[in-house]
Amino acid sequence: MDRAYFERYIDNPMALFRLWHEEAVSGGQPMPDAMTLATAQADGRVSARMVLLKGAGDDGFRFFTNCQSDKARDLAQNPSAALVFWWEALRRQVRASGLVARLGDEESDAYFQSRTRASRIGAWASPQSRPTPHRAFLTERYQGFEQEFQGRDVPRPPHWGGFLARPDRLEFWVERPHRLHDRFVFIKIPDGQGWRLERLAP
Repeated sequence: MDRAYFERYIDNPMALFRLWHEEAVSGGQPMPDAMTLATAQADGRVSARMVLLKGAGDDGFRFFTNCQSDKARDLAQNPSAALVFWWEALRRQVRASGLVARLGDEESDAYFQSRTRASRIGAWASPQSRPTPHRAFLTERYQGFEQEFQGRDVPRPPHWGGFLARPDRLEFWVERPHRLHDRFVFIKIPDGQGWRLERLAP
């Protein structure tokens, strides 16, 4: 891919991300929404895990989680993150980094209600990232909340919600022979001046 291909998206690199994501879906990539999310504590200790992308608008990437989890506690201390998408079927990678903010209750409620009832009960049952004594502990909690919400809607827990990662750096990588891969990065210009595009050595 040459520079001209990427320059078409200089005003909105998220549009290119959505195109690549659609191509990953249509190209048979297993779990095309899977992304590595890396966060860091205030002291700089970094951790990473796989999460699922739940939306990619012009404003950034959306994901949802227990807000008492390790990732959410990291973001409360240090509201920045890095994301990586690896689509092996296309031999492509996307990296993004930037600040992260909580989504509003309305958007979090809407997504929560789109989940299966079992997943909604599971959000109440799991004290995410906390030590648990045994598997039966989770099963018993799930059964307890299943009974509590029997015959009525399962509301969103107050400790569960969404996040928006707003990228200020967005890199697109394409595998090429001899490890001479194509790498193009969009870097946000401060003060709302748009984006600049650079080619990087592999």
